[in-house]
Amino acid sequence: MAEKTLPQTASQTAGPYVHIGLAPKVAGFEMYDQPLGEVIAGLDVPGERIRVGGMIRDAEGEPVRDALIEIWQANAQGAYPDRDAVSKTGFWGWGRASTHFETGLWQVETIRPGQVAGHNGTLQAPHLSLWIVARGINSGLHTRIYFNDLGDLNQQDPLLSTLSAVGRHNTLLATDEGEADGVRVFRFDICLRGDGETVFLDL
Repeated sequence: MAEKTLPQTASQTAGPYVHIGLAPKVAGFEMYDQPLGEVIAGLDVPGERIRVGGMIRDAEGEPVRDALIEIWQANAQGAYPDRDAVSKTGFWGWGRASTHFETGLWQVETIRPGQVAGHNGTLQAPHLSLWIVARGINSGLHTRIYFNDLGDLNQQDPLLSTLSAVGRHNTLLATDEGEADGVRVFRFDICLRGDGETVFLDL
């Protein structure tokens, strides 16, 4: 009698079950009372409400439809929340979004962060920090989102001012697309390789 064997699990750089474990609702599993991540700040959190989203494209310009993005940010006062503050304020300071399996689009809703002090006391321009994983990415990619309507603050930011000297800062700027339903909307597309490649940080 032939021995019964199981078929090999499908190969995927980020893991074949990454969406089930990290973004179960996207994968069709209702495992938690609240979705993980696409709303980072509750409606009562003070600050300007914003929605940030876009598309991730590969070197051929094709949408990457199986990516996960984790986002970290400060609150409107430039402070990162601790564990006790989360339940009291409704501000998580962290979120997780997935690109849509058909359209390749992703988005999060939150409040615009304030300026954060760097290691040497220099104030950084308001930004979101991103970590991206997807097929073909062996190690997660780190980058940032700044806002193109904060010109003066962006010019003083240590990272953006360095990139500006070599003409790469625009790849980290989200574009203001106006308001919708009382929320300021920003578009931020990510290019993994090729022309217009987004600046990624070696952390």
